[in-house]
Amino acid sequence: MNRLYSFFCLLSTLFLFACGASEKGFRPDRKYAPEVLRKDYTVFRNLLEAWHPSLYWYTPRDSMSAYFDEGYAAIRDSMTEPQFRTVLSFVIAKVDCGHTSVRASKAYVHYLDTARLPLFPLVLKFWSDTMVVAANLNRRDMTLRRGTQVLSINGRTTQQLTDTLFNYIVTDGLNQTGKYQYLSTGLHFSSWYKDLFGYSDSFEIAYRDTAGLVKNIRIPLYDPRADTFRRSLGRVLLPGTGQREKGPAQRTRPPSKRARKKRELLLTRNLQVDSASQTAYITLNTFEHGYHLRGFFRHAFKELKTRKVKNLVLDVRSNGGGDASLSTLLTRYLIDKRFKVADSLYTVRRHSPYDRYINNGFLYELLTLVASRKHNDGKYHFGYFERHHYSPFKNLHFDGQVYILTGGNSFSATCLFAGALKGQSNVTLVGEETGGGYYGNTAWMIPDVTLPNTKVRFRLPRFRLVVDRTREKNGRGVLPDVPALPTIEAIGKGQDFKTARVKELITAHRLQ
Repeated sequence: MNRLYSFFCLLSTLFLFACGASEKGFRPDRKYAPEVLRKDYTVFRNLLEAWHPSLYWYTPRDSMSAYFDEGYAAIRDSMTEPQFRTVLSFVIAKVDCGHTSVRASKAYVHYLDTARLPLFPLVLKFWSDTMVVAANLNRRDMTLRRGTQVLSINGRTTQQLTDTLFNYIVTDGLNQTGKYQYLSTGLHFSSWYKDLFGYSDSFEIAYRDTAGLVKNIRIPLYDPRADTFRRSLGRVLLPGTGQREKGPAQRTRPPSKRARKKRELLLTRNLQVDSASQTAYITLNTFEHGYHLRGFFRHAFKELKTRKVKNLVLDVRSNGGGDASLSTLLTRYLIDKRFKVADSLYTVRRHSPYDRYINNGFLYELLTLVASRKHNDGKYHFGYFERHHYSPFKNLHFDGQVYILTGGNSFSATCLFAGALKGQSNVTLVGEETGGGYYGNTAWMIPDVTLPNTKVRFRLPRFRLVVDRTREKNGRGVLPDVPALPTIEAIGKGQDFKTARVKELITAHRLQ
């Protein structure tokens, strides 16, 4: 069944690639008339109400209807694409499904890839009522260095910023950890700040200095087109090579495709063994296909057995998920009992009057027809996963102490993995709550929808998955057994505080 699913996904990808067309004469400031936006919004609402199997899972029907009405009422005048996407994002965030999100049109994505637009210069780490500088794009700025606590931006405090931004950020259930982590990742904060508050030439920043005093500073926008700092250094990093050059005329040959692939694999999944402490460290940043994970798992656990490793630290903090068959495969190397992927896995229909807006809708309809059967509850169930039990591996099964590092970026299939092992006597989850849900999620097949006029896209998951109906449906992620939370000092020093906490646990266990 998983092979059939992968086959149809491949067909879908090839179809998208073949049918892609370049957008000519694109204008990012183009405004769409309100009647055009309302037509797209109506398609948006009708598709969610027809297809989404968890639309009212955490938000009651009457409340969700009120949010839909609020979004429609917000279209009072002409809007640019980003303005319209902001309206859609506000509504879709109320579904409380991390797999259901708004995406820019393909033309707008292409524009962003080449425009090199000015940016809010600070990359910030958020948690609770705290925001701390993780990086500063204005590299000449010696004041707002990594680890500096920012108290407000243009007068808006951390709480005021997150209270506003969280209304537009999707998450599974009532999870807040995932939203904090989302704002802390890459340029997400910069993008949302621009869309909701707008940019000016500079920003008034209140911060706390090293002496604990509150001070203010005005910082400029970061303009990548005007950044000559790298060239002025004389010796600079060549993009993607890790090598340095002495001047513009002495560039070395870029790495080969094979070398780039090897480096990508190493960064995505790797194994390190510390023989002195009999501890192995596996970093796993995805469960997606294309990274030879089956072979990697087999090699890694064979190595653990050969080298008689007693402790395994498995880092899935940056693992956003992927194919559940791969997360299930890894689980079988570690779990001590038979398990199921899902107690229930179903979609609410096979087709609707709005399917023409679903990208490759025919392929998804065909796959649903093959894989699901209608039950007495009126839903179409993916019965294979509801019935099938998986057993632990025997040959290369790891029976030592297992420490799983989790965080707000741990999502989707990663939560199936961590959730299945939670509570096992030799497994300890360390870090922060996962961004994905513990009780279940809405995913499995996730086509894009393209709205007919603006070409704005959104993801529309088809199946609701309940992992274990005996778990509490409280909207939380997989909670750690041993919390390891960020601190201002740790961010400032660039410390891996979660790995440090695991090493303490391993030492304490050895001394018992």
